[in-house]
Amino acid sequence: MRNLLLDEDRPDTVRLSEQQARAVALKALAKCGYDEAGATIITDQLVDNALCGYPFASLARILTIAEESRNRQARTEPRIVRETPSSALVDGGNTIGYIAAFRGAEIAARKAKETGLSIVGVYNSFYSGRNAWYVENIVKHDLVAIHTCSASPHVLPPGARAPLLGTNPMSIGFPSTNGPVVWDIGTASVMWGDVQLMARLGHELPEGTGFDQNGDPSRDAKEVLKGGVAPWGGHKGYGLSFCIQALGLIAGAALGRGVVNDYGFLFIAIDPGLTQPDNAFQRQMSELVETIKALPKQDGVEEIRIPSERAFKERQRRREEGIVVEKKIVDMLEAL
Repeated sequence: MRNLLLDEDRPDTVRLSEQQARAVALKALAKCGYDEAGATIITDQLVDNALCGYPFASLARILTIAEESRNRQARTEPRIVRETPSSALVDGGNTIGYIAAFRGAEIAARKAKETGLSIVGVYNSFYSGRNAWYVENIVKHDLVAIHTCSASPHVLPPGARAPLLGTNPMSIGFPSTNGPVVWDIGTASVMWGDVQLMARLGHELPEGTGFDQNGDPSRDAKEVLKGGVAPWGGHKGYGLSFCIQALGLIAGAALGRGVVNDYGFLFIAIDPGLTQPDNAFQRQMSELVETIKALPKQDGVEEIRIPSERAFKERQRRREEGIVVEKKIVDMLEAL
């Protein structure tokens, strides 16, 4: 699929500094009804997603937020409704997931630092963006983090003509003496944000990834928005997606609107000091990374990469060079 966050300037693109991208996002989110505190939390992630090279999860998502009917319904601050020293269940108050999941990740990190292990679920929310962003923030507390996100139905189980599963991403992160190591993957063949972005820009989807409202294959992104997408990796991705949907139930997914195929954000945070004292795990993690990168390389391979390595390098480079975004997206945001 075409990479929509390019590095070359073209007539249909615009180059923004990190500060300019933040200004565009904050202004647009204010038009969507978010106060400064909430808009800042959302913008922090959206701009970081752009820096790391994930256009579908970046500024264009504000357009989806503006169109979402739940965004126009009453919302309250996320609140803990069930709690133990090592766990919490958070009612998101119909607040967007960028904010509600952010609060859940904060609680998970705090409780894990206090007790060594925590589990936190967040429900009655929607759209949380990129899982790796939350995981990296937890890992910075020298914690191992696992985050899964069940979502509303956009994925067709193999053989079905209608969607039932969410795109259901998951992320796992580890601290090391050289900084966080984060793995993040969606279980759909195409992330829903990508489908929305392709539809806005008039691009086709890859063959075999999308279905129209009748469950027939389609590459037309606008038609796929009425239908759904296939799981990633066939039956293996379907099985993983099914498990993440079930983990969403632990997070309370069915409590908000009474359906089992809804948003549920689950966080598990672990202090590696429970089994590996004196930062032994962090040192071992760095050694594991270095050992993998030092392996003999196949012909034509310049580097053996570690999960998150590319994104972290892209983040630093784009902070210096700026972010290239489709001008059409910026125009749509300013039109809000």
